[in-house]
Amino acid sequence: MAAVLTPKQAGQLLRDMEIYNGSPVTREALLLSALTFQRPGEIRQMEWAELDFDNALWTIPAVKMKRTKQAKMSGRPHYVPLSPQAVKSLQRLKPLTGHHKYVFPSLLGEGRRMSENTVNTALRRMGYDNETMTAHGFRAMARTLIVENLNVAPDVIEAQLAHGKSGPLGMAYDRAEFMTQRRKMMNEWADYLDKLRQGADVVPLRA
Repeated sequence: MAAVLTPKQAGQLLRDMEIYNGSPVTREALLLSALTFQRPGEIRQMEWAELDFDNALWTIPAVKMKRTKQAKMSGRPHYVPLSPQAVKSLQRLKPLTGHHKYVFPSLLGEGRRMSENTVNTALRRMGYDNETMTAHGFRAMARTLIVENLNVAPDVIEAQLAHGKSGPLGMAYDRAEFMTQRRKMMNEWADYLDKLRQGADVVPLRA
């Protein structure tokens, strides 16, 4: 999937998102795509009932994950630690969509979620064509920039991306797997995005 993969490009994308003049709900969908780097379908299906603000955690039921049919029915949820920036984004959304089931409801009727084309259409309006950036590209952007700039172990990133494991463990996710490291990573990632958006030095941050 097309994605911006350099700090300079990511900083410009974030600035373009900040001044996006479309729906404020779509703007927050763009931001949370960057902050959480979950799959576009998972973000569109996010429900208020899945969010634990006290513990800054988003619990995605197994049935919503990209898994085998058996894993969807019997697998464990995927846990997404939320950075303070992600929590603030959701708090901005609460007055707008908190009375709906979905965090990102459709404009076409109650009980429906945001269209799969909404985020991609917003990117096109900002000048990013299909060969430059896509909704799914936020995952590749995060995977690349975190590895290159934040000195995070690949296994921690893969766990956050909910990529399937190889070997006998398969999709048997442990609720606490890398959770401490993942929470630290998500906070550092959000802070790094803030710096890029503000035009800060984009020299890699490796220790």
